[in-house]
Amino acid sequence: MGPNDATHPTTSPRIDELEALAREGRWHVINTVTASKAGHVGGPLSAMDLLVALYFAQLRVDPENPDDPGRDRFILSKGHNAIGLYSVLAMRGFFPVDELATFDHGDSRLQGHPDMRLTPGVDASTGSLGQGLSAGAGMALGAKRLGSDNHVWVMLGDGEMEEGMVWETVLSAPRYRLDNLTAIIDLNGLQQYGWPATDDDRFDRSEPLGHVDLAAVFAGFGWHVLEIDGHDFDEILDAFNTVTEARDRDGRPSVILATTSKGRGISFTEGTYAWHNGVATPEQLAQARLDLKQEQA
Repeated sequence: MGPNDATHPTTSPRIDELEALAREGRWHVINTVTASKAGHVGGPLSAMDLLVALYFAQLRVDPENPDDPGRDRFILSKGHNAIGLYSVLAMRGFFPVDELATFDHGDSRLQGHPDMRLTPGVDASTGSLGQGLSAGAGMALGAKRLGSDNHVWVMLGDGEMEEGMVWETVLSAPRYRLDNLTAIIDLNGLQQYGWPATDDDRFDRSEPLGHVDLAAVFAGFGWHVLEIDGHDFDEILDAFNTVTEARDRDGRPSVILATTSKGRGISFTEGTYAWHNGVATPEQLAQARLDLKQEQA
C-alpha cells in the first residue's frame, strides 16, 4: 500500500471476534507486565474493549504504512497505560506480537510511556497527564485547515480529568468547531490516589470527580455527549458511528463517557485499586490464563 492508503477495516468484525481479541489483549497486558516485572495493569484492562473496537472496527490506519498522512490519529493521553495500546497495535500488525516481550527494556521500542519517535502507530508521546486532549485539538485544527478529513481520537482516564489543561481544551475546542475531534473518557472510577492525605490514611482514594455530572458539564461547554457501557461492543460501535456521522451535522467536538471496570476480565484484578499496577505470581498468572480463556503456549 502506498501513501494515502490508510483505510477503515475492510470487514466488520463480529462481536464475538472483538470479544476474543479483547481477551487476547488483556492476556498480553498481564503476561507482559509480569515478565517485565513492572507496569500498569488496571487501566489497560479497563480500556481494552475500547481500544480493540477502535483499531479493529473504526480507525482508518495502515499498519504497513503507519505514517500515512491520510490516517486517523489516536492519542493515548493516559500514557502510563501504554502496554494496553502496545498489545492492540501488535495484534493489529504494527509490529510483531513477540516484541511485547521487550516491554520497558532499556533498548526497546516499547517504553513504559508511548514514544512517537520509536513505536510504529504511536501518534503522540504521552506520559505527563492532561496533555493529550490539547495535542489532539491541535491535530484536529490542523486537519481542518489543510482540508483533510482525518478524525482525531483521544483517550483520557477519569483521574486525568483533574488536570487543568484538560479543561482549557474542553473550553476552546467548540470555539474552533472541531467536529473531527472525539474524546473518550475511560471512567473506571478507581485511581491509585484520590484526594491528598487524611489523618488516618495516606491517601483518600475516593473519586474527586465522582459527584460531578460530566455529561452536563461537557454539554454546557458545547460538546456532543454520549454515555455508554465501555465493555459493551454494541454500544461502543454505535457511539463511534454516531460521532463520525455527527461531525458533519453540527460542528461540535464529541465526548464518549465510557463507564468501565478497573482490572476488567481477570478475577483477582477487577474492581480493585491495588492492581493499578503490579506483577502477578505464577499462580495468579495461571488464573488469569483461565479467566481469559487463553491456551497454554
